[in-house]
Amino acid sequence: MGIDHSSQGILTVDLLPEPDMGNELEKVHKIASEEADCDVVVDFSSVDIITSTNIAKLLKLKKLLDGFGHRLVLSGLISATKQIFKLAGLDQVLEFADDKSAALSTVKHARNVKA
Repeated sequence: MGIDHSSQGILTVDLLPEPDMGNELEKVHKIASEEADCDVVVDFSSVDIITSTNIAKLLKLKKLLDGFGHRLVLSGLISATKQIFKLAGLDQVLEFADDKSAALSTVKHARNVKA
């Protein structure tokens, strides 16, 4: 797991699998709430399953970031995990990218469009 905030106002998170995921999402929420000026990219490359509790934490993070006018992009999800989000209807709420590089490009492009 790594949390990196060195990329132009973008907090990148290499998420650990369960059971450590929840603690890491709480750390990310705390950082995002204190800084209030960052987009967040969460890389799920090491994750094979997600609990409903951690989905709730992601939604809480999304709501926080929306309030600041920033984005949450989830990347690197395996098909089964992405299907969980789709079945819950969260594919209409959350933003996804194929990998971390694509997610960072999406966020950076949106920042350039805003400017």
